[in-house]
Amino acid sequence: MTHPEHPVTPSTGELALEDRASLRRVAGLSTELTDVTEVEYRQLRLERVVLVGVWTEGSAADADASLAELAALAETAGSEVLEGLIQRRDKPDPSTYIGSGKAVELREVVLATGADTVICDGELSPAQLNSLEKVVKVKVIDRTALILDIFAQHATSREGKAQVSLAQMEYMLPRLRGWGESMSRQAGGRAGGAGGGVGTRGPGETKIETDRRRIRERMAKLRREIRDMKKIRDTQRSRRLTSDAASVAIVGYTNAGKSSLLNALTGAGVLVENALFATLEPTTRRGEFDDGRPFVLTDTVGFVRHLPTQLVEAFRSTLEEVVDADLLVHVVDGSDDHPLAQINAVRQVVNDVIVEYDIAPPPELLVVNKIDAATDLGLAALRRALPDAVFVSAHTGEGLDRLRARMAEMIPPTDATVDVTIPYDRGDLVARVHADGRVDATEHTADGTRIKARVPMALAASLGEFATF
Repeated sequence: MTHPEHPVTPSTGELALEDRASLRRVAGLSTELTDVTEVEYRQLRLERVVLVGVWTEGSAADADASLAELAALAETAGSEVLEGLIQRRDKPDPSTYIGSGKAVELREVVLATGADTVICDGELSPAQLNSLEKVVKVKVIDRTALILDIFAQHATSREGKAQVSLAQMEYMLPRLRGWGESMSRQAGGRAGGAGGGVGTRGPGETKIETDRRRIRERMAKLRREIRDMKKIRDTQRSRRLTSDAASVAIVGYTNAGKSSLLNALTGAGVLVENALFATLEPTTRRGEFDDGRPFVLTDTVGFVRHLPTQLVEAFRSTLEEVVDADLLVHVVDGSDDHPLAQINAVRQVVNDVIVEYDIAPPPELLVVNKIDAATDLGLAALRRALPDAVFVSAHTGEGLDRLRARMAEMIPPTDATVDVTIPYDRGDLVARVHADGRVDATEHTADGTRIKARVPMALAASLGEFATF
């Protein structure tokens, strides 16, 4: 018998028999309240959910971690997790995701726990959702729908709301279905029955067709609105790119502490919340390196394993901040149980965006955050695995000076500070300094015009002979 921690590879065509034969409970996921009376409980009740995942590859620990993340997502969405179950299979069942026999077992778990929703740890096809829903007889949603729901709750700006709505509609369109006969009954002709009355007869279309048409019309309108809002964002971005400030984008897994780091580096007052996907709209703040050079720091939306393609598409304009950056500050949660898996998930999304724009990827600086909450053993392992990373705590401020220094090193200066006295017969140079540089002070002396300014490196070299000592 193969131990669950060392599964036989799917290529052998066999999986551990005891794993296949049962839905394995994952301990410690339940968030059910136990200290209230039945009456109070009914009043406080949120959506009560049972989680179910299919373990197809990797170790049992990987499968448990994926379901634990699904539990965190469910809680963020406002649900109460009652039970977490994993089914060992070589691949998800094409009909009911976990197989018909296990679907019946899941129905029994739903009845025993009083759950009203089942959340599956994967993206299910419309047919799988429908078949599983018919067996368990409660609402079934998948990981993608759950993440979309969280985004819908957290979106605050007009653009963010439009992007989430578009993503939800793209996901919902092929999955549109209804309970009972109402969705398939036609509004006209004889299909509506003889009792339809005057004004109800005609060629007609089913309710589901009407809903699909309305969704497509709404999607077209949203795409136009997002295109218009993208023009405004592009204008703001081009203004930043033409400024003398280096552009730094913060990327990372959701809840890695990106917003906290932005606040710590720039003194910004951006919302910081211990929740998944607290930041959906990119926030840009200005800061300065120790040598006085300015930089702009942009906090981007967090990533997650298996980020829905609909969201990547809808949040395209947000992810474009990554494309234009001079440096990517990749924030990792040092206190997480699987930080290296988070790094790979983020790099996958970033690479997808970079490849689409066909540009060289910006340099990446790995920053391990939350070291105040991490174990010594975990940090030691991360220091070995990530020798070039900077270890910081945005909460306590530890390591931030080192981080600023590394950021300054990785963004070479494109300009220099000069203090020059230019002869009056070289007005052309004075004009170039004003046109290409940032003048801090001007003084007219007997020898010429004395200027203190920040100018491009090439111009600074040509001004070297006029340096004021």
